Order: sequence, then structure tokens, then C-alpha cells
Amino acid sequence: MKKAQLIIDKNFIVGEIDKRIYGSFLEHLGRAIYTGIYQPESPFSDENGFRQDVLNLVRETAVPVVRYPGGNFVSGYNWEDGIGPKELRPRRAELAWHSTETNQFGLDEFIDWCKAAGTEPMMAINLGTRVADEARNIVEYCNLEGGTYWSDLRIKNGHKEPHNVKLWCLGNEMDGDWQIGHKTSHEYGRAAHEAAKVMRWVSPDIELVACGSSNSGMSTFAQWEADVLDHCYHDVDYLSLHTYYNNSENNTEEFLCHSADMDSFIASVVSICDYVQAKKRSKKKIMLSFDEWNVWYHSHELDKLCKPWEEAPRKLEDVYNFEDALLVGSMLITLLRHADRVKIACLAQLVNVIAPIMTSDTGAWRQTIFFPYMQASVYGRGTALNTLIKSPIYESRKYGEVNLVDSIVIENDDENITVFAVNKDLKEDIELACDLRQYTDFEVKEHIVLTHDDMKAENTEANPNNVAPTYSNASKVEGGMFSAVLGKHSWNVIRLGKKR
Repeated sequence: MKKAQLIIDKNFIVGEIDKRIYGSFLEHLGRAIYTGIYQPESPFSDENGFRQDVLNLVRETAVPVVRYPGGNFVSGYNWEDGIGPKELRPRRAELAWHSTETNQFGLDEFIDWCKAAGTEPMMAINLGTRVADEARNIVEYCNLEGGTYWSDLRIKNGHKEPHNVKLWCLGNEMDGDWQIGHKTSHEYGRAAHEAAKVMRWVSPDIELVACGSSNSGMSTFAQWEADVLDHCYHDVDYLSLHTYYNNSENNTEEFLCHSADMDSFIASVVSICDYVQAKKRSKKKIMLSFDEWNVWYHSHELDKLCKPWEEAPRKLEDVYNFEDALLVGSMLITLLRHADRVKIACLAQLVNVIAPIMTSDTGAWRQTIFFPYMQASVYGRGTALNTLIKSPIYESRKYGEVNLVDSIVIENDDENITVFAVNKDLKEDIELACDLRQYTDFEVKEHIVLTHDDMKAENTEANPNNVAPTYSNASKVEGGMFSAVLGKHSWNVIRLGKKR
């Protein structure tokens, strides 16, 4: 059996894990909102139109923050369309996704839904067709107690208490020419500076995210980040990163290497942020918001069948398989490996649209990627240890030598330890070992495994548990030495704590 080793020291840490690293995303796109989280006519919905079966699954993930309302959608969105009496809200031709937006779900409904879901809002503002005026007005609507036009309008609309939205995105993917109101780096940097300025004047304690590159393959990557931060370094707290991966070549081994690209992307953006910090001779350090990440490619052909101007069309409805779950697990480990700088991350998206949760008129179910995402969120709170991995390697065409084992060790807030590990070997189990003598009298509490004989296995409404977690007894602690057998092609969550 192949062997791998984890090397840790409880005094050598990456950093405290901000729980918002397990965030997600909802956009007015496809069926994410309508028939996803909101469906007044459904027997599953409450008096607010919120689907309770979906809310139960969302609560299961313990998602701490949800980004809204986009995404590409936000760059042409007038937030005022989605407030006030629903019978007066306008129907709009939505240009980002060529559908019809009814505006029956808007800002106030989203805040109410967040409270029901036990999560916090991460609001994005339109910097495509609008700039500083919308920025100051929406913050006033959300965060001032009353006594002004927009705060009083919120009260009139049935929300006496302020929404107190703390986290704001300054637009979305403004480097992309597919974006409504696409800007150059200098145009966007100036717009972000001016928007941030007035937003903070209204609500000084908010946190702001500036747009980084839409992905690391953009021709403007790196220069975009440097130029944007040159304009708004002292106005913002975070810089965003986005990436999606695919297996369109149907090469599983190569597909599972994409987490190496994510790792390199994060490291590059950290370097750019620190370069601008040095250039400005600043003591302030910019953190990262990886606020769109996932696998996305399964739905591309079906999307071509959608007719323009449909309401809630079936777009981006990827049906995920088991190998997708393995990559999602590795991507989560990668984010945690950079927990000192990645403080926010959003799995894109949450329901129906490239999502861990799917719905129909007759129910809701968990996709394969639901499990690593949920388990990381629930068991991955605390401190990320600097985890060195000695692992067998394999050669990737794009990324060179890649470890067969991805892993990280987390010291949990409850003084337990969680080991997340992915075995990428498609044929062999791997024995993982770690010296745990720093942790006296620890034992394995449980070893959760996600695996399947068929890499293309999917969960459907008819067969929702086709890919589901099981438990393993192939891990132990003896004499302070931890060992576990990671089954071939598997995601593993191993929880350890003091002996009872």
C-alpha cells in the first residue's frame, strides 16, 4: 500500500479560519431564486414563499454568509425594483442572462430569507450601469435607523429595524467584456474608490470587496489587480477572486489536479496585494474574498436550449457527479491552506444553479458536492495548522508534479482536531500517518468517507442517496501516532478528540 505522511506542529499555524470561508452565493439567474429558495405556490413554502425543504438543507450546511444578487445580474440591476408592494414592482428584460425578471423577490425578502436560514447577507452593488449614487442610497436603506428618505422607506416597507448589512461587493467581474458596464482597470478603480467613499460616509463600519480578475486566465490578470488597488487600496478590505473548473476532456486524473491551479492563483494574488502594500508603504494588509468557485460545465449544452426572456429558465443546472465532489473537497482544502489571507469564499451557487442543492415541484435533494461543502463548514471551524504533506505524486500535463493526497489539519474551537483528506489515486488506497503526540490521549471519534465505484455517479431526485457518506473503521491512534487508510478516490473527514 502506498504511504503518505502529515507533519504538523500545534505552534505552527496558518491562521484562524474565518467562518465566512464557507459562504455561498445566490443570483437572479435561472431557478436559483424562483422555484429555488422562493416559490409561494409550493406546498413546501411558508407564508413568505420560502421553501422550507430548501431552508432545512441550507441550515444543514451551516452556511455563514450568502452573496446576493449577483453575479453578472447585478451589473444591470436597479435594486429599487425589488422593494415595496409586489404588485407595483416592474417586470424587466434582464440582459445578463436574457430572461425576464419579475422582481417579486428583492432586497427585503433576501434579508428575511437570510434570517430564516441563519446566515448573513453579502450584498453586491451595481457598478456597471450605476455608481456612487446607488451605492450610498442602498447602504442608507439597509443600515440607517430612520429619519432619512431611504431609511424611512425601508420602515414603510415593513422593516422597522435596520438590516445592518456589513459586507458589500463593489460590483462584479468588471474586467470582463461580457459584463454590462465593463470597465478598464483604471475606470473601475476610480469607480470603486468613489463608491466606497460615500458608502463608508453613510455606514463607517462596513467591509468592502473590490473586484479582482474574473479568473487567472484573463489577459489583464495581475495588472488589473495592481491598477485597481492603486486607486482604492485604503478604501477596501478584500480583493475578489473567481474560478471555475471543468472536465470537458473527460480526463479524471487531470481534472483532479485543478486544485493546484487554485493554490497558485491565490498565491499570485497575495503577492500582488503585498506589492501594492509595499508600494504605498502601508501597514494595512488586504485580505482575499474568493467569492465565486466551483465546477461548471455539465449544463453548457442544455443552456443553449433556453429561449430568451423566459421567467426562471433552467440555466446552469449542472448535475454533479462523484469526481466533482472530490475536486470540490480539494478546493476546500486549498482555501483552508490559505486561511491567513482568504477570509471569505463563496461556493457558487447555492440552489439549482451550479449548486449543491436541487429542487423540483415535488422535493429538494443533495447533490454530490453537498457533502464535502457541508462537512467542511460544520467541522472545519477553528485554526488551520501549517500541514506539510509527504505524499506519492503523479504527473499532470498542466501542473507538473501533484500530490496524490490533499490534506489539512484543523484545530477545532472545541479542542478537537479534524483532518480533511482527499486521495486522488484512482486505483489504490493510501495509508496516511501523522505524529500526534502533542495531543495527549487523543482517539479517533469518527472517520467519514465519501466514495463510489463509479466516478460519474450522480444523485437525482429518484436516487438521492446514490453518492452519500459512509463511516470507516480504518483509522486509529496508537502511542500518539495517528494512521488512517484513505480508500482509493475518496474524500475523508477524520475527527479526533480526547479519550472519554
